[in-house]
Amino acid sequence: MEDAAAATGEKASSYRYWVREATGDAAPLPVPRKLDPAANGNGNANPPPLGSVWNQAGTWEEKNLNSWANSRIKDLLGSLGSLEFPTGKASIDEVSKCLGDAFQVTVRNKKRVGYNYELSLRFSGEWLIKEENKKVKGHLDIPEFSFGELEDLELQVRFSDDKDLASDDKTRISKELKSFLTPIQEKMRMFEEELKGR
Repeated sequence: MEDAAAATGEKASSYRYWVREATGDAAPLPVPRKLDPAANGNGNANPPPLGSVWNQAGTWEEKNLNSWANSRIKDLLGSLGSLEFPTGKASIDEVSKCLGDAFQVTVRNKKRVGYNYELSLRFSGEWLIKEENKKVKGHLDIPEFSFGELEDLELQVRFSDDKDLASDDKTRISKELKSFLTPIQEKMRMFEEELKGR
């Protein structure tokens, strides 16, 4: 009989696992607290999500900035003005070609911007060639370049009418016209900063 009672006692004690009794050495029960929706677990406010309302998770979203970028590049480079050289001077008349794309991408709730462009600037100038002032026109072409590549920018000179120019005159004028590279790089740096702020 004692064995049966002991067995029953063991069985009864095995059910104590499911019954919670407060004892002196037990951890206190958790106290419910109201959550503040403006704060996350560490008390910092959650930053507002980037991108559109429909993309609250900030997974992937691309925004086309071509309209703004094309207009802004033309404004910036159209205001380059003129440069004086030892035997002549030239000015940028207009941005004759502005092909490319500018975009803003939101990935994992981080904003990134970029662009890829090809440009051509129409110039006109006047140089002293063989004791005579000659008008010279043409284009400064900038082949394809992207965000962060301004240090590697190339400038190619293309004359509209070079029949009256000797080879050494074309070389000298081309070299002088490449002085426009530095102000072009400065204007495009301004463009990149404005693009980052959009």
